[in-house]
Amino acid sequence: MGKITDAKTRKGVMARIQYKSIPTGSISGRFNDSTFSFQIFGTARYQVTAEAEGYNARTVIVDPREINGEKQVLKNIELIPTGETIVLENLLFEQGKAFIDKKSFAELDGVVHMMKVNDKMEIQLEGHTDNQGSPQANLDLSQKRVEAVKKYLVSNGIGRDRIKTKAFGGTKPVASEASEQARSRNRRVEMRILKY
Repeated sequence: MGKITDAKTRKGVMARIQYKSIPTGSISGRFNDSTFSFQIFGTARYQVTAEAEGYNARTVIVDPREINGEKQVLKNIELIPTGETIVLENLLFEQGKAFIDKKSFAELDGVVHMMKVNDKMEIQLEGHTDNQGSPQANLDLSQKRVEAVKKYLVSNGIGRDRIKTKAFGGTKPVASEASEQARSRNRRVEMRILKY
């Protein structure tokens, strides 16, 4: 179960919501609402896609292994207004390296699915680091990270020509870097939808 909200205002958004079990799609359903809830059977994972006018579509993966004490899997979906970037929140790298942590694959698989469903979609991956260390090294690292994400998407069937990359290093922080938590927020890859 979850809510569909505007990523900026946190208000509910009426959306077309579709869910289906993966990989077969044998269990599926649809809603037109700002919330969703459905029964999970066995160990199947589900793809949930939300679409709304004026927003970029977003797909998330619901995994029964994430069940809480109330026997529910909570998975809210934040929709980004068209033209703005989406931070890939669950995209993790080893510190100072461009190796993608396996825990990130579900997030990237959601991007793959979204680009397969919307086969004209083109994106730009934008890499950011914190501002610790050499500016040039940070720029190089942010470039290697977006290239690693691009390589993952291409290896899963997305055309190379549909993915542009841009590196910013530590020049565009989203948080002042007084703490490790702030530095962690600045180490990110964002996705900008160029064509939908």
